Amino acid sequence: MLISLLHRTTFVYAGSAQDSFNEVRLKPLDDAGQTCRGFQLSTDPDAPQREYVDFYGNTVIYFDVAAEHSRLVIEAVSEVETTPNVCRPAVPVVQYSELEASPERELLAEFLTGTHYVPLDVELWKEAQDALGDGRSDVWSDVRRMGHHIYKSFTYKPKTTGVRTQATAALKQRTGVCQDFAHVALGLCRTFGIPARYVSGYFIQSRRDPDEEEASHAWIEAFVPGYGWAAFDPTHDRPADERYIKVASGRDYSDIRPVSGTYRGGKTRSLSVEVRVRQAEAADKAG
Repeated sequence: MLISLLHRTTFVYAGSAQDSFNEVRLKPLDDAGQTCRGFQLSTDPDAPQREYVDFYGNTVIYFDVAAEHSRLVIEAVSEVETTPNVCRPAVPVVQYSELEASPERELLAEFLTGTHYVPLDVELWKEAQDALGDGRSDVWSDVRRMGHHIYKSFTYKPKTTGVRTQATAALKQRTGVCQDFAHVALGLCRTFGIPARYVSGYFIQSRRDPDEEEASHAWIEAFVPGYGWAAFDPTHDRPADERYIKVASGRDYSDIRPVSGTYRGGKTRSLSVEVRVRQAEAADKAG
């Protein structure tokens, strides 16, 4: 499937800003499930761009706007080809003993420990026990069972949590958005010794309400020996498939912030984000 993406972030300042330094993680990754066919990042005011690959393999583009400005617009346009579902290998059945004995597990220790957004507190441990109340099965089956538990036990409700909400806080409220669902899922997986990482990106919605706003999305990947990273979306209770576009991954949200930076000047008066995800062939016919 060929998918076109638009992600536009607009900052409007109260007064003027200057010496604005920004890092952007908006370029889709290349892996077995997708290939980035095109990517362009533009800014207003215009600024020279540089890039590097961070510790987790994400492309980071950074730029500096030294002159005074009252508004900053960052726009990323991408085209990604995803691997058809029929061409994707099935996730194998792997027992916990195989996971514990796998040589890769030791190298993935940072995806097993607590982080700022996913503190491995007793509340998450108790929730993990409830999620697998019938006992453990195999690694991937349990990842899906825990994701299903979150899907059934939590209510998707925007504006009940914020970008700084930790998994333990979302767990107490049992409400939140995809970021919260993903953080809780990470905590449950890690509690049982399954390496798991946070993934940011997008997916195509087959149906949208007329007034529904599109947005970026978050899910998780769990490590399964003999397969690699297997992706599951607890917000929709399904494995990520050809409709999903992966942009960045890390230990939690703090590692994959789409746009981050600093500046001198007045406070941010408003921040808006516009996202558009379309199947490229349909977009071409419409245009």
